[in-house]
Amino acid sequence: MSVTLEKTPETAREQLQTAALVLFSGGQDSATCLAWALERFQRVETVGFDYGQRHAVEMQARQTVRDSMAKALPQYADRLGDDHVVDLTGYGRIAESALTADRKIEMDARGLPTTFVPGRNLIFLVAAAALADRRGLEVLVGGMCETDYSGYPDCRHDTMVAMARALSLGLDKPVVIETPLMWLTKAQTWELAQQIGRAALVELIIEDSHTCYQGDRTHRHAWGYGCGECPACELRAAGYDEWASGR
Repeated sequence: MSVTLEKTPETAREQLQTAALVLFSGGQDSATCLAWALERFQRVETVGFDYGQRHAVEMQARQTVRDSMAKALPQYADRLGDDHVVDLTGYGRIAESALTADRKIEMDARGLPTTFVPGRNLIFLVAAAALADRRGLEVLVGGMCETDYSGYPDCRHDTMVAMARALSLGLDKPVVIETPLMWLTKAQTWELAQQIGRAALVELIIEDSHTCYQGDRTHRHAWGYGCGECPACELRAAGYDEWASGR
């Protein structure tokens, strides 16, 4: 039973005959993961989740990024397949956080940021695995990372290993979860985008992807649009500055 998460480039190339489903929010990380998957798999579909997030701009950004991806990576355009949106608004009301309700972004009693949506990635992976099973997609691809991240426990490598095993048992077949950003810093994520798609992909991520927790699309920075103050913007900005300074 396979619960392999990260593969070497050689192993990934051997999987060119397979198809992948990318958990796709339209942010920097998932945009990079989509490009990574298009480079490796013959057929790539995407899935987004409407979980009642406060800012509709996130759902709008994901379609813009998808549309732009074919132009930024024309050599892989024919690999980009269908997009799916799963309605999880009921779950969002249960797992209330600063991303789904008007709450201050701060640390809670457990030491977790109030932007943490309890179990979000677990729910996403279950829904994605069910969709992938129906669509004949063998690999799930997610932008989870525990190097430069907000401390969410459902982004950790151990969580992904456990989820891959649980899904494999529950579906009675191997479920592979690929997390190409798991051990990368944000600077390295920018570098990965540069390696895959050169300036065109970096420009796409700057202009079209959305990461800001405040839903701000009015303030343009060197690294893209956002408030510049929330934890997501701070991580993205710091990573961009480190990457840009080393070029």
